[in-house]
Amino acid sequence: MELRQIEYFCMVAKLSSFTKAAEELHIAQPSITQAIRKLEEELGIQLFDRCKKRILLTDEGSAFYARMEILLRDLDQAVQEIHDFNELRKGTLKVGVPPMIEAYLFPDIFSCFKRQYPGLNLIAFEESSSLDAAGKLEKNELDLAIIILPEHSDTLKTLCMIQEQLLLCMHTKHPLANHQTVSFDQLKNEQFILLKEGSYQHHVTVSRCRRKNFLPNTIFSSNQITTIKGLVANGVGISLLMEMVVRNDPEIAVASLAEPICFDIGLAWKKEKTLSVAAETFVKFIEQRYKSG
Repeated sequence: MELRQIEYFCMVAKLSSFTKAAEELHIAQPSITQAIRKLEEELGIQLFDRCKKRILLTDEGSAFYARMEILLRDLDQAVQEIHDFNELRKGTLKVGVPPMIEAYLFPDIFSCFKRQYPGLNLIAFEESSSLDAAGKLEKNELDLAIIILPEHSDTLKTLCMIQEQLLLCMHTKHPLANHQTVSFDQLKNEQFILLKEGSYQHHVTVSRCRRKNFLPNTIFSSNQITTIKGLVANGVGISLLMEMVVRNDPEIAVASLAEPICFDIGLAWKKEKTLSVAAETFVKFIEQRYKSG
C-alpha cells in the first residue's frame, strides 16, 4: 500500500468522481483508476460501487475512508510542523547556565536571540556550576550550556565566546583596596565569601590557597551573586568574582591577582548528540555574535 494510492482514493471518495479527482490532482484518470484497483486487490475488498451513475463508497469503503482521511490530515499536520521547525517558527531548546554567567552575560544573549527568533522557545536552567551543567549535557538533560569551558573534553564540543579572569573583590576601604595586584600570600588572614562548593570559583580559590599552605576562612557561601556582592560591599569579607560582574561597580574595590586566574567562557554541547534545528540555530547565533571577539 502506497501513500499515493491513499491520496487518490480519498480524493475520489471526497468528490464521488474519478474524473473530478483526476482534474483536482492534475493527473490522468487511468492512473487513478489503476491505483485504486490495485489498492482494492491488496485489501481484498471493493471500495466503490461502480454500478450506478455516480461513484459511491461501499460500506467497507466508507469505513476505510474515515480512517484514511484522519491519517492524511495528521500527515499534513506533521509535515507542516516539520516545516515550522525548519523555518524557525517552532522549536524548544534547553540551555544550562551557572550563576555568574546567568546574571551578567546571559540576559543580553537571551533578549537578542528572542528578538531575532521569536518563534523559538529558549528555556534557561540555572545550574549550580559549570561542572553540573556539563554533566547534564552528557546525560542529555540539556541541549546546550554556556559554561566555563574545560581545557579538554572527550565528550563535549565547545565554542569559545569570551575570555574572563577572576579579580579580588573587597570593600572600598579594605587595606588592600589601593593595590593594583595582590598575591594569595596576602589573603591568609582574610574572611572569604564564595560561591558554593562545586563551582569553578570555589574550586580554584581553595586550590590556590592550598598552594600557599593555607585553607580559606570561608564564612559564607551562596549561589546568589547579588548576595555575595552585597556582603563584599558591606565589608563582611572578600571574594573572587569575574571581571564582568564587578566592572564599574563603585561599591566594590578590585585588584588583579599576581598569578592571574584566566579562563574561557563558551557554549558547549554533547559530541554524540544530534542537535535540533532550534539548537543548531542558537549555536550559529552565538558563533556569529562572538566571531569578532
